[in-house]
Order: sequence, then C-alpha cells, then structure tokens
Amino acid sequence: MGVFSKMYCSVARLILFNKPYGVLSQFTPEGRWQGLRDHLSVPGVYAAGRLDADSEGLLILTDDGATQSRIADPRHKLPKTYWAQVEGAPSEADLEPLRRGVDLGDFVTRPAQARLIDEPAGLWPRNPPIRFRQAIPTRWIELRISEGKNRQVRRMTAKIGFPTLRLIRAAVGEWSLGNLQPGEWKELHV
Repeated sequence: MGVFSKMYCSVARLILFNKPYGVLSQFTPEGRWQGLRDHLSVPGVYAAGRLDADSEGLLILTDDGATQSRIADPRHKLPKTYWAQVEGAPSEADLEPLRRGVDLGDFVTRPAQARLIDEPAGLWPRNPPIRFRQAIPTRWIELRISEGKNRQVRRMTAKIGFPTLRLIRAAVGEWSLGNLQPGEWKELHV
C-alpha cells in the first residue's frame, strides 16, 4: 500500500473520557493531582484541549494531530457546553452580561449562550463534595462557549457575582458525556 492509500485508510482514534475531579489533563500526575494514566491505559493518545484538575466532565483524547487541533484550537470555534453550579441565585437578567461578552481584564469573552437549569439528571456526587453553606443558595447555569481560555467559565461567573463551586464540561462539539460515569471512557473511530 502506497503512502497515498495509507493516508486515506487511516482512522483517527477518539476517546471520550469523563474526567473526575482531581485529575489533570495529562498522563503524568503532579503533586496532589492524579494523571490520566491513573484512569486510562490507552497508548498513543493525547488530550485535545484541557480541563482543569478541579473541573469534571468530558475530555477528548485522540491519536490524530489534525483532529486534536480541530477540537482544541479556538479558531475552529467548536462549541463547548458547561454546567456550572454557582454560589447564589442568579436570575435570567443576571446572565445577560454572559450573553453579551464579559470583560475579564486580559480579554473580552465572545458572547456565550447561557441559561439557568435544574441540577442535571443523573449527576454523580463529587468527591470531595463542594463546600456547602446553609445560608447561601446555589443554582446551575448551562454555558455554551466557543473559546476556552484558562479558567474562563469560572472567571465569567465570578465576574457577574456568582462564583462557580462545581464545573462540569458536558459536551464538546458533537460529542457529549452521555451516560459515562467519572473515570469511564469509550472509544470512537472517526
């Protein structure tokens, strides 16, 4: 088989992984944080984008550089959907700045799709649990953004006065968590 034929016969591996709290988006652990190798033993794949150790949810891994770039690079504007449990009780009006774009000092975010939601169905308990204060309510916000700068969602909700207590990435582009539980993964071929 020639190089040309081989190039068009290859299939990229794509791993959808529900990254638990406390796990880095790299295979090597650091300090108190676990690495992906503590949960996955799939050689030759790399994270397409990042998800902070204190965030949970969908992390996509692939063995294909072009696929990795298409998923991770903000120039491709692949939407990412997050569920943020925030401190306080925002109203629909409180979400307007998120929908217009928020000035975070070092950059202004693109307008986000933002809506209040109930706690997502089938949501697993976080280990360790979030801090709970009886006198302060919490609400869930679903945010869809097309960028993904460092700690962006947390910074956005804090800027409008509702700090994020728990952050879960539910979807990236066409891929979603589905029924994957923390630490579970499935492989797709694209």
